[in-house]
Amino acid sequence: MTSTHPPESAVPTAGQWQFWIDRGGTFTDVVARRPDGRLVTRKLLSDNPEYYADAALQGIRDLLGVAPTEPIPADRIAAVKMGTTVATNALLERKGDRTLLLITQGFRDALRIGYQNRPKLFARHIVLPELLYERVVEARERLSARGETIVPFDPASARALLEDAYRAGIRAIAIVFLHGYRHPAHERQAAELARDIGFTQISVSHQISPLMKLVGRGDTTVVDAYLSPILRRHIDRVASELGQTRLLFMQSNGGLADARHFQGKDSILSGPAGGIVGAARAAARAGFDKIITFDMGGTSTDVAHYAGKYERAFDTLVAGVRLRAPMLHVHTVAAGGGSICRFDGTRLRVGPESAGANPGPACYRRGGPLTVTDCNLLLGRIQPAFFPAVFGPERNQPLDRETVIHQFEALAADIRTTVGKIYSVEELAEGFLTIAVENMANAIKQISTQRGYDPTEYALCCFGGAGGQHACAVADALGMSTIFIHPLAGVLSAYGMGLADARLLKEHAIEEPLTADLMPLLQRIFTELAQTGRTEMMAQDIPAVRIRAVRTIRLRYAGSDTALSVTGDDAAELQARFEAAHRRRYGFTMPDKSLIVEAASVEIIGAGFDLDDPTETPQVSGEPPPCAAHIQLHFTGRNLVAPLYRRETLRPGHRIAGPAIIGETGATTLIEPDWQAEVTTRHDLVLTRHQPRPRRVAVGTDADPILLEVFNNLFMAIAEQMGVTLANTAHSVNIKERLDFSCALFDRNGQLIANAPHIPVHLGSMGEAVQAVIQAHQGQFQPGDAYASNAPYNGGTHLPDITVITPVFDAVGRDLLFYVASRGHHADIGGITPGSMPPDSTTIDQEGILLDNLQLVAGGRFCEQALLERLNAGPWPVRNPRQNLADLHAQIAANEKGAQELRRMVAHFGLEAVNAYMGHIQDNAAEQVRRALDRLRDGAFAYEMDNGAVIRVAVTLDRARRSAKIDFTGTSPQQASNFNAPRAVCLAAVLYVFRTLVDEDIPLNAGCLRPLEIVIPKGSLLDPCPPAAVVAGNVETSQCIVDALYGALGVMAAAQGTMNNFTFGNDHHQYYETLCGGAGAGPSFDGASAVHTHMTNSRLTDPEVLEWRLPVRIEEFRIREHSGGPGRWRGGDGVVRRIRFLEPMTAAILSGHRRIPPYGLEGGKPGLTGRNTVERADGRIEELPGTAQITVQAGDVFVIETPGGGGYGDTRAPVPNCSPIPSDKPAPT
Repeated sequence: MTSTHPPESAVPTAGQWQFWIDRGGTFTDVVARRPDGRLVTRKLLSDNPEYYADAALQGIRDLLGVAPTEPIPADRIAAVKMGTTVATNALLERKGDRTLLLITQGFRDALRIGYQNRPKLFARHIVLPELLYERVVEARERLSARGETIVPFDPASARALLEDAYRAGIRAIAIVFLHGYRHPAHERQAAELARDIGFTQISVSHQISPLMKLVGRGDTTVVDAYLSPILRRHIDRVASELGQTRLLFMQSNGGLADARHFQGKDSILSGPAGGIVGAARAAARAGFDKIITFDMGGTSTDVAHYAGKYERAFDTLVAGVRLRAPMLHVHTVAAGGGSICRFDGTRLRVGPESAGANPGPACYRRGGPLTVTDCNLLLGRIQPAFFPAVFGPERNQPLDRETVIHQFEALAADIRTTVGKIYSVEELAEGFLTIAVENMANAIKQISTQRGYDPTEYALCCFGGAGGQHACAVADALGMSTIFIHPLAGVLSAYGMGLADARLLKEHAIEEPLTADLMPLLQRIFTELAQTGRTEMMAQDIPAVRIRAVRTIRLRYAGSDTALSVTGDDAAELQARFEAAHRRRYGFTMPDKSLIVEAASVEIIGAGFDLDDPTETPQVSGEPPPCAAHIQLHFTGRNLVAPLYRRETLRPGHRIAGPAIIGETGATTLIEPDWQAEVTTRHDLVLTRHQPRPRRVAVGTDADPILLEVFNNLFMAIAEQMGVTLANTAHSVNIKERLDFSCALFDRNGQLIANAPHIPVHLGSMGEAVQAVIQAHQGQFQPGDAYASNAPYNGGTHLPDITVITPVFDAVGRDLLFYVASRGHHADIGGITPGSMPPDSTTIDQEGILLDNLQLVAGGRFCEQALLERLNAGPWPVRNPRQNLADLHAQIAANEKGAQELRRMVAHFGLEAVNAYMGHIQDNAAEQVRRALDRLRDGAFAYEMDNGAVIRVAVTLDRARRSAKIDFTGTSPQQASNFNAPRAVCLAAVLYVFRTLVDEDIPLNAGCLRPLEIVIPKGSLLDPCPPAAVVAGNVETSQCIVDALYGALGVMAAAQGTMNNFTFGNDHHQYYETLCGGAGAGPSFDGASAVHTHMTNSRLTDPEVLEWRLPVRIEEFRIREHSGGPGRWRGGDGVVRRIRFLEPMTAAILSGHRRIPPYGLEGGKPGLTGRNTVERADGRIEELPGTAQITVQAGDVFVIETPGGGGYGDTRAPVPNCSPIPSDKPAPT
């Protein structure tokens, strides 16, 4: 497919072509600038081995008219600029080079453990990302955070290990030493050794990512070693045919790099980056300086925000790999033209699965499933007569509409049989598109509203093959009124390659307080970075006169990990700009906190090629030309006749009112009713809404499978927006960085509707707290009220977890509609130990300050004085009340965000519909749990804890009512210790377990409990009476309840059954962490190792950050091999963590399964128990129980060995035919 475009006025390189290429997963797009200045485009299949070996080279040959057997004439080509997915695909498919990881002794498993969180909260079978390195070896070396040599680098032992890997055929090595980003001497020695041995790819962490954080920097270094050889071979293959032609590649940061300097770590977003550059340049020339980019392809949609400068992320997760390198901030959602459309028995679903290129959509004549593309075909938005006829065995048939109709008819019949709902095929297709549009709109909210940008102030810059079909609908969903579509929208990523500048970023870690005295050092570092960068840029043949440098400082508040990039000439200006940026992003500043300079950065920019698009004076009236055809179009339940125009027939000045379709090579644009398109003097299409949007959409209140999915996603998105607001605005590390918080929505009765996937023990218990507030105030609230509660006997979990509850009124403040709530783990709430997690408390007052439905806000006024009086009361008041206030303000802000979004939903759909679907979503969750119950049998289990207490549970199924009775009768009475679990915690554990039995993606809500009768004896371990201590009940007993239930149901073996809560501190430093362990095995799967399970999923502080901030040294953090229980399916292994103290401190451990091992099931063996010891500096070893508090001196080492998970199945038994949830009875109790 080839097309030409009007000439550009820029002076061409005499007699030479330029080629700008985007090699995508499905298609390779080529934009060529001919010697006469005209642009020509070409689109080829990326993989077509029967016809050519490389699509990019074939595109060049086609446009130059060079036969396959002839060499490409390099003298006719000025430059080739490419974006490529070669490295990205190798990462996704795990097909990079064989790689060795060389890391500091004691940290061989650091990248495997990562930050210990599991990717899917409700998965019983935890699947962690596959590691990129084939082999890992440890180097004998160790530096302190400040650069002192603890253990010198031992080259002799390292040589033996590296030579062994080299003999095994490994040629790529990643070298990652603790604190190497700042003190690189040992890494340099190791790199020299690797070169001497003969490794051909040597990636060294201080060069690849010279910033603090071992895990992110380590992953980035491994990615570079893993992908660079693949990339190099691809580049060499292209370069071998291009001779001496200048070859540049697009980097993830939005800049070009000479092929010789293109690295694996910079290639991940190569293609999408070209699209953002193209969109930004094209939109700016058209007069749009604020755009949301909307790139919808076959598999996914990429969205980004641009307002005059490129936004970059420095910590990114791609394909399960943490990357700590500057990349354009792109958000990807699994909604594209190939997204599969299906019915799951209750709801219509779109994606995340894709039909891909093969078999592709149903209409491609390869037996594929229904997709978004098929929906557009059925509704007339894609016209087979105006689409290339390249399908069928001979590749000469049009799109197959008949097959699409038949599949939709079969789907309609299935829905009618299953739920009794009657749909036309057109209604189904429109329903699927509605869901897809909401998914894409929610993705745009994540890069706009969640970051403080109002999308209504922006133009939607639409490109990609499928974007134009949905642009109006997406804009309407976001309240946007302008859409911009460039003439080359179908190949805009390739176009962006041609317009991009050459860029490279040089960084230097600082980690010092911002003061006037620091400025001379920063100036010296800036000068050194700029000189180095300019030298490297000139080595890429960029003339010095075209090179400029942009200096930025990355600043953050002391104690925080959230840095922002600012520019300025002195400390005062930097502080002012940082505070302005922080207030804009997060809504507050912290004047009492010092500023830390995390890093200095210099971006070296080599000015690239630019085009001055020609303008054409309108020669036509506003009326459009004659259309190419009139087509049947189905829109919002009506059949319409609409014109179809070919874009090449349109001229500046033409206006087209919707409904209409504009077709062009590789793309189709739907102009919806109430929208109109105008062709500008630059041949751009600008779509504007010329009629106001309807203020309310009329939907019924009966359960509808289409709207059930729409509301399901909307409720979840609101809870997630609350969570982002809370993380952004919170002050404490627990909430902001460990993400120990949760947000949720409740109906007017206090029933949980939806939650963001945060901490399970919070989510299932917040409903109890909300209902306690309702009962305490008899539902009598005023607009602007908010309440704080941490009362364990009224829906709380333990005292550091404070819940803020806000009643939501209608827009005029008259009627109470809903409730929203957020719960965060505060750094301290008083009590006998810092951090409020005492291991030896016996009454609730020893654990901190009790807030029992305390009014936090009255009529919009923050009740600060009353709150401070409460926080400072009693014998053990809070230690930093100002931080509590700051975090409570953040929770109030999160709740307000939820309230705003709920009111917006009511304004759009009507209160009756929103209330109805709150009920339908709970009904759906209840039905999903009933389906899970249908596959279970009665069971009982007795679970003994280390302290001798026993949790007894019996599960009795009622087949007729499709319900179950969960009876904890016989459980031990409440204890004198702090292992008592409040009733809300027990309910949360039950809710979590039964949610994990549902394989469909549904919100965790109160409906999950509807088929369950739960009996919890009052005064027992699981429903204690005041003043029982409860701090361990939340973190320890909750884990045991989950495992007791799994044991009764026979679903899976026990996980580690503890959170291993470890706190330490003195008058100057305090720290709290929970440690991962082994997951239990189940039928057909092994348990995962070194991961958080069940009721927690909090993150762990990076070891380099921990050692920089605190006087401790992590000597070892590794997987505890063979600690998982044996069985046909093995339990996961726990971890070993050794922390050496450099100052005297008090250390406390709150843990379980130090005496009783985590059980195995169906013949599987138990996992190993955990162990706590202190190795004194004088050589003595002290064994500690599961719960202990001890004074440690400088030089002492605290060692925590966490339990492994239980095994499942007898290794001697034949392999059973396992269903997802086994019906076999568990082992006798």
